[in-house]
Amino acid sequence: MNKQRGLALSSLIFWCIGIALVALIGMKVVPSVIEYKTVLNTVKTVANEAGAQSTVADIRKAFDKYDNVNDFQSVSAQDIEITKEGGQIVVSFSYEKRIPLFANVSLVIDYAGSSN
Repeated sequence: MNKQRGLALSSLIFWCIGIALVALIGMKVVPSVIEYKTVLNTVKTVANEAGAQSTVADIRKAFDKYDNVNDFQSVSAQDIEITKEGGQIVVSFSYEKRIPLFANVSLVIDYAGSSN
């Protein structure tokens, strides 16, 4: 007898379900990661543009301008922390993102970033 080749129907269904779950998670997580990268780039840009004489209000206004263009859902100007380290302005943020997957199952991702 020749060796049989191929995939059983149960294996095919198993692999299809696995691929569908990975695709579902990917489609839900990728927009969140893109938003995080956009916020991180904005924070770095705002910190680099801020001069030594910039106030906290000036930095928050600059962040708001970028927020109006990019429309962040997770972070606002009041959520960012502004500190000074070694004469350099450091802007940081952190937030938690809950991504509902199906039924009562959610994925929780903690994001944090800083301009330095």
